Amino acid sequence: MPKILRIINRFNLGGPTYNAAYLSRYLPDEYETLLIGGAHSESEEDSFHITSQLGLNPITIPEMKRDISPKDDQLAYKKILQLIDWFQPDIIHTHASKAGALGRLAGIRRKVPIIVHTFHGHVFHSYFNKVKTQAYISIEKKLATYSDAIIAISPLQKKELVERFEIASESKTKVIPLGFDLTRFKERQDEKRGIFRKRYKIDEEYIAIGIIGRLVQIKNHDLFLQLADRVLKKTKKEVKFFIIGDGDLMTDLKKRARELKLISEEPNFLNDSLIFTSWIKNIDEAIAGLDIIVMTSKNEGTPVSLIEAQAGERAIITTEVGGIRDIILPGESGFISPNGDLNGLSDHLCKLIDDDELRSEMGKMGHSFVREKFTYQRLAKDMDQLYKKLLKEKNIN
Repeated sequence: MPKILRIINRFNLGGPTYNAAYLSRYLPDEYETLLIGGAHSESEEDSFHITSQLGLNPITIPEMKRDISPKDDQLAYKKILQLIDWFQPDIIHTHASKAGALGRLAGIRRKVPIIVHTFHGHVFHSYFNKVKTQAYISIEKKLATYSDAIIAISPLQKKELVERFEIASESKTKVIPLGFDLTRFKERQDEKRGIFRKRYKIDEEYIAIGIIGRLVQIKNHDLFLQLADRVLKKTKKEVKFFIIGDGDLMTDLKKRARELKLISEEPNFLNDSLIFTSWIKNIDEAIAGLDIIVMTSKNEGTPVSLIEAQAGERAIITTEVGGIRDIILPGESGFISPNGDLNGLSDHLCKLIDDDELRSEMGKMGHSFVREKFTYQRLAKDMDQLYKKLLKEKNIN
């Protein structure tokens, strides 16, 4: 029975956790999988409810954190080596950057037969200065030479990895999109909508518009605040904006929201135009309660919130980043504007606010599109095929 050591950056809410958890649970029984990962940061919601619901018992390495720390990274690396010695995997499969670096280095040192890495996004633009960015690119190129397969989660991401940044060869890089259990986003929608709207005191005539994600620079929440300010001045409809998530920029964003008079000094659900909710674990409730989902990011891999929004039949507005065109139907399930284009975003959003039928039709189109393409069953099948190919090449039964 082939053994897989699956390593993720940290157990926080997001695509990598879902991806790793579904693969750990739903691969054929012929595999034995051990899931390990780092600890979530204080500004993030943990994802252990996901692994628990799937009956998984992952191992947490507290020293493996988001930020670079020579001391903690060295300790995490040693613990991964110890786990390799104990578990004796045939395959190490790492997910995202920190896990990818420490896990692959440990796998190389212990001569693990097969090493696979999934890019759930990348930091090759819009994150760091040129010197630091080039250092990351150089590291990833070196690690890729020791990897048996590099997985991109969208065709556009593969093109960037192969052609633009030259991380790995065409033949070594495979496209395997993310997969989820999307059924919950259509179940009991009216009930969930009522729960969400009662919690935040929103009457049904209000059109609720939300952005979902960590409050960090790359998500560009300041653009969302500008968008809210502009749309409130243009539309005659009753609208309410939501920022769902938490992170390092919470204080700064609240200050900016006060300057724009989107929130008062003492937050008030009834009177404020914008509500900060922090993290919401049952995100299907939030999506049911919202009417339009917005994304303003400067860089993304495959935005999970937009897949989930479409699964819940919600129209979306987004900037054109990452593999966005691989996960929505432009003009059919959502509108795309150039990165940072406030005018385009506001025009699209006002159009959706004013047209109830258009919102409904876009939501239905989105649901039809994602319900087959992004299932966990398809994800497990695709990964099983790749593993079998690699195991056969290495003569491992």
